[in-house]
Amino acid sequence: SDEERVGRLREMGVRMFSALAYPHRAGMAADLNAWTMAFAAATPGCLPSATFYPEPGVAEYVRAAVAGGARIFKAHLQVGGYSPTDPLLDGVWGLLAEAGVPVVVHAGHAPVGTEHTGPGPIGAVLGRHPGLTAIIAHMGAPDYLAFLRLARDYEQVYVDTTMVFTGFFDALAPFPAAGLPLARELGLAGKILLGSDYPNIPHPYAQQLGALARQKFGAAWLRAVCWDNPVAMFGPPGG
Repeated sequence: SDEERVGRLREMGVRMFSALAYPHRAGMAADLNAWTMAFAAATPGCLPSATFYPEPGVAEYVRAAVAGGARIFKAHLQVGGYSPTDPLLDGVWGLLAEAGVPVVVHAGHAPVGTEHTGPGPIGAVLGRHPGLTAIIAHMGAPDYLAFLRLARDYEQVYVDTTMVFTGFFDALAPFPAAGLPLARELGLAGKILLGSDYPNIPHPYAQQLGALARQKFGAAWLRAVCWDNPVAMFGPPGG
């Protein structure tokens, strides 16, 4: 149940988390937002979360979600099957950039690429909206280096660690050794945030933390990624 899953997070010491949902067709997003926003309001520690889809009226319900206190959005280009450069979304990206509300974007090709995934399409959006606060899910796997460079080059672009370095992703899209120095640098620079995809993951939650620790980037890096960087973006838990 939802209560059991939240209880597990609290038992593991998780102080702040999101409830990311995303539509795969038109007509879903507003209802998803109603659920996720209500869930956050009733669940201490949960960031008010929202989503969107390229459809008529999208700017209006995104604006309503921001006005209602949404602190994080999710866009899944692969599951949604849409281009981030869809003209219907141009106003949304601009609205989120102006409001300073982060959006987690599954923009990478893993596990299955489409014409809308990869660094090119979301890179085009960032070119038009360089102030957009974007968190690239899964470090952009499998194009890790390209997405890490986007995080290096754009002040408001970040990546998250979801499934990266775990056995599941090592088999699917292993992280290149050449990218390790940049990953270490960006973590310490505040540009990498812990992600897990809990509870929809093929391994125990602890495997993500263990995978990060095995990289031997040091205690300062782990603290930055697992605590300092998220707190810098969203404020302290309960704040």
